Amino acid sequence: MKRFLNRLVITFIVGASSLGFLSSCHRGDRPVARYDFKGKVVSVDKAKQQITVAHEEVKGYMPAMVMPFKVRDAWPFDVLAPDDQIAGTLVIDGGNSWLEDLVIREAGSATATASGDAGTTAKPGDVVPNYGLVNQNDKLIKIQNYRGQALMLTFIYTRCPDPNFCTLMSSRFALLDQLLQKEPELYGKTHLLSISFDPSFDTPAVLRSYGASYTGRYSDEKFDHWEFASGSMDQVKGIAQYFGLRYYQGTDQIIHDLKTAIIGPDGKVFKVYSGNEWTPEEAMNELREAVRSLPGKATPSPAKH
Repeated sequence: MKRFLNRLVITFIVGASSLGFLSSCHRGDRPVARYDFKGKVVSVDKAKQQITVAHEEVKGYMPAMVMPFKVRDAWPFDVLAPDDQIAGTLVIDGGNSWLEDLVIREAGSATATASGDAGTTAKPGDVVPNYGLVNQNDKLIKIQNYRGQALMLTFIYTRCPDPNFCTLMSSRFALLDQLLQKEPELYGKTHLLSISFDPSFDTPAVLRSYGASYTGRYSDEKFDHWEFASGSMDQVKGIAQYFGLRYYQGTDQIIHDLKTAIIGPDGKVFKVYSGNEWTPEEAMNELREAVRSLPGKATPSPAKH
């Protein structure tokens, strides 16, 4: 009897294993599944081609947890750093899974730079080097040109397809420009600058057209208050690295995070925003404070509407 029971157990185990194998084979025939994915990078392992992520709930698939994921693209291992907030697609194909279509929603505290090299990240109080760029009129401009004004700058590229990245930055600058026009005193002591990190495509002519579409003045735009600039690869890389912007040429778009900064009238870093959480109203207050910070300058008061 005991021998029979042992044989029955063995038969059950083998049968169950076979069913498991058949089930596994059947799963392999299922369509590839894709899920929206968001989380924070915990670590990056280039040798294993994987990143460990503290991810949010993957709706319809698994709860929030911390686990490693394979990444087939090469670029994330040159760009991603711990604490980066990312989004992308989790692909499930039978027994295999990986992340693709990654974007950096918000940079973490790590100091990795656009090229993956070690570099400095601008901090409030730092004197900004006199970087040179070329504006929409094909004219050389330098950061020191804006001494005496509070300069707010951001980084974009005109072909960016993500509405929450470059398009959002330009829309917010457009609204900020409109708000500043309602306070003439503050308007005259501020300047806006959008810098493209896609110089091969974003020529002065392209930037001129792009910028005029956001101001709404089109052929009448003189770019006296809000300029658009790029430059050589090295020129753009220099100022991008200084402010901690990271960008990388992906398969069909430039993968990048977001950096926006205010340089005070004294030429020093006043504020650096990471990500897209800032608002035009918040920036107005920061610009007002930046103007106020310069000794001997009158303080613009908020206009009454």
